[in-house]
Amino acid sequence: MSVTSTTRSGGRAVAQLLLRGAVGSTMIAHGLKHGRSLDGTANWFGSIGFQQPRLQAQASAVVEVGAGAALVAGAATPLSAAAVVGTMAVAARSVHLTNGFFITAEGWEYVMNLATASVALAALGAGPLSVDRVTGLDRLLSGKRAAAVAAGVGIGAAGAQLAAFYRAPTS
Repeated sequence: MSVTSTTRSGGRAVAQLLLRGAVGSTMIAHGLKHGRSLDGTANWFGSIGFQQPRLQAQASAVVEVGAGAALVAGAATPLSAAAVVGTMAVAARSVHLTNGFFITAEGWEYVMNLATASVALAALGAGPLSVDRVTGLDRLLSGKRAAAVAAGVGIGAAGAQLAAFYRAPTS
């Protein structure tokens, strides 16, 4: 292996680890926040149009912590990324799209960036310091196909959740 390819692969491994850590820990933090205030989260979900808001609050906490932890560990990365994409798509549709781009006005900037980073991470793979590498899962699904799974499963799951549980409030 040449010095240039070793340097590039080392840089890629660092990028994969940093991306997993940033997106995964952000999701864990959100999930813990939702879990620690289930009543408040459930009330908020109900106020924005979700049916069965307590169930939605519980599911939100579990999915966000679980997907975040899996991303940090680099475990089942395309599916973990799909969970983030789905969560962000639900948030975009139910809260952020009507508020414009910037997060300072509750816009979709933040959720778009987390979802995009997750699809990019699925395409890049979890890297050498990951559960996927140790178990060989990174050889089963990678590159464009992994990105397509992350985006497709995430958007599909979001659509199913929104269809089953979300009714836009009429104001």
